[in-house]
Amino acid sequence: MVHLAETTTHAAPGSDNVLPPFTPGVIFTELHLGSLIALFLLIAATLYGYGVYRLRQRGDHWPVGRTVAFVAGGLGSIAAVAVTGIEAYDTTLISVHMVQHMVLSMVGPIFLALGAPVTLALRTLPAAPRKKLLAVVHSRVARVLTFPLVAFGIFVANPFVLYFTDLYRQTLLHPWLHEFVHVHFIVTGCLFFWPLLGLDPLPGRWPYPGRALLMVLSVPFHTVLGLTIMQSATLLAGDYYPSLGLSWLDPKADQVTAGGILWAGGEIVSVTMLGILVLQWVRQSEREARRIDRALDRQEAEEAAEQARKDEARITNGAPADTAGPGSDTA
Repeated sequence: MVHLAETTTHAAPGSDNVLPPFTPGVIFTELHLGSLIALFLLIAATLYGYGVYRLRQRGDHWPVGRTVAFVAGGLGSIAAVAVTGIEAYDTTLISVHMVQHMVLSMVGPIFLALGAPVTLALRTLPAAPRKKLLAVVHSRVARVLTFPLVAFGIFVANPFVLYFTDLYRQTLLHPWLHEFVHVHFIVTGCLFFWPLLGLDPLPGRWPYPGRALLMVLSVPFHTVLGLTIMQSATLLAGDYYPSLGLSWLDPKADQVTAGGILWAGGEIVSVTMLGILVLQWVRQSEREARRIDRALDRQEAEEAAEQARKDEARITNGAPADTAGPGSDTA
């Protein structure tokens, strides 16, 4: 038998008294602040907050909605499943792991993208670091990884590779690999959603119809994966979950629940992000329409001014003839 850890946060095989049944209260009583993800969250929140502070100090505006999206929606959702009591059960209940999967790979990255952190950095960094950041954003590696079809392939293939090979069981046995997979979820989610929904300037971004099509195509994969897990007669990770020996845990029923979470959660998140994309599309169309209207107004104003100058020139050139009064000897 393999023990997961020498702490009370993970159940060892046959240790029913170590980990009680999962209850909502455990979310707030078990915090894990020493992980790599916790450090990332702290650094990201600090840097983002400092960037917003710098902008306000010099009198520049930064939308509050972007700050809320990045800090509360993005970092907050990741923290909710990665540093709270949920983390204590993610190697005991596959259903809990699947909630983490959905949040880390979809919910968190969507809100991080809507927070536009790259744009914030470009507006606050000095000239030299700003040039380096732009070089990274426009590098060949970034262009390849953020190309929608490449990011789509990585995003879709990863869970199939994880759950239908021995890799998933290894993540349950090795804490370092387990945490690496969490980070991997976040990174692959960002690669997929940033070019589709993000507000940052990225190279090679597709027009909105292409983005919407790619978003729609991602929905069936979550459905197929979720249903496959629900209907599978084989337990994921083999005998790992039964070997825990928890009397309150039914691994098969929990796996069915996990598949349902992946199926329903994937569709809900996909439909929601499609709505966000359509809203962005509408707003972009409205901005483009206003830009065209302003351009036409400027053109009409320039034409009217030019016509006024021509009329004035004609009047000025014809003035000697027009100023000849009655009785003039110029006839």
